[in-house]
Amino acid sequence: MKTYSPKKAEITREWFVVDAEGLTLGRMATEVARILRGKHKPTFAPHMDMGDHVIIVNAAKVVLSGDKANKKMVHHHSGFPGGLTSRSYGASMERKPADTVRKSVIGMLPRNRLGSQMATKLKVYSGSTHPHQAQMPKPMEIAGARREVKS
Repeated sequence: MKTYSPKKAEITREWFVVDAEGLTLGRMATEVARILRGKHKPTFAPHMDMGDHVIIVNAAKVVLSGDKANKKMVHHHSGFPGGLTSRSYGASMERKPADTVRKSVIGMLPRNRLGSQMATKLKVYSGSTHPHQAQMPKPMEIAGARREVKS
């Protein structure tokens, strides 16, 4: 039996939209990274970019489990001595929610040229609107990631 390897011309890409309102950040990021990589397709090949495009809306309304908003830190280093800056995830989400969600998803992709190529197919928006209506994105539900609303 021969091993099947897909050709570039055989790759079909779809567009998905994820409403992040009420979703847990980590659970949503793993599912989005799986779609960007193409692991949901039967023709998945780890050496090729088989993934689809993903649009995340309402990134400002994503939730963090536990007390991660206060205790978990985001670090950035400028490259100069003493250039380390740190802030909590909660402060980072208030400042730039779209960048924080994007960084969480990209951190779950491979760290090579292929991962960089996959990251270009991710679009994140803080609000509920996006400029990709012409691509006719399909809504994507993430099972088990919804947070229960307390009455």
